[in-house]
Amino acid sequence: MSQKKKSTEYTILPSGNFHLGFSELKRYRELFYFFTWRDIKVKYKQTVLGFLWAVLQPLLMMLIFTFFFSSLLKIPTDGLPPAVFYFSGLLLWNLFSSGLSGSANSMVENANIIKKVYFPRLVIPISSILASLFDFLMAFIIFIGLIAFYSFKGNEITVLPSLIYFPLALLLTLVTTCGLGCLLASLNVKYRDFRYVIPFMIQFLMFVSPVIYPISILKEHIWAQYLFAINPLTGALNLARAGFTGMSPDWTLICISYISSIILFVIGIFVFRKTESYFADLA
Repeated sequence: MSQKKKSTEYTILPSGNFHLGFSELKRYRELFYFFTWRDIKVKYKQTVLGFLWAVLQPLLMMLIFTFFFSSLLKIPTDGLPPAVFYFSGLLLWNLFSSGLSGSANSMVENANIIKKVYFPRLVIPISSILASLFDFLMAFIIFIGLIAFYSFKGNEITVLPSLIYFPLALLLTLVTTCGLGCLLASLNVKYRDFRYVIPFMIQFLMFVSPVIYPISILKEHIWAQYLFAINPLTGALNLARAGFTGMSPDWTLICISYISSIILFVIGIFVFRKTESYFADLA
């Protein structure tokens, strides 16, 4: 008599607890390189100047801002040379705007890949942000030369504090971009209206972020500064520039921006994790 073989069934269920999935992301870490490098190549494919656009964009914008806002409108720059003030702001702003735009649209643009094979979906929006980080590093080389140029001219630009402040500002910008980018990426999959909302949102955020003006112009209204600090980019830009002015930043303002950034990051990852099971059907 033949004996029946016992069959074993396995049921795979999602985790009931909220988690970032760092262990899974670590196993698929090679994908960050491939997706990031692919995004960089696609961005500059069939361009004559190639990677030089990562330098030319903030450089040209810096010249325009210096001429109109500093020379004509006489907007203060916290004692920094206008070129240094505007270029430092554009470095972080371009990282945020480019990373946010790329990550927010990344799930829709990679719909075909999502439907074919499994991998941690967080790899896609984070890789878009890493591609923007590449542009930041390219432009940062020019920024170092700009700092050296004005230092040799006799301008009082401190460097040592910036070795601490600027990385903290960069971290704050990346955390903010990742949180908001993942949130918009998940919403953009289901509600395609966000494709039209995102460009308007980026333009709006530029005017409420101290990219072309210092937050110190509100020194008579401290409550307004702290209200602006809810926007994490306010703290990031203030922190980045404080290192070059030699002045201690307003740490209350910085803490508000960091708390706001962390809350935004947790919400973004939470919404992304809760909706990623539908991405293959909706993308």
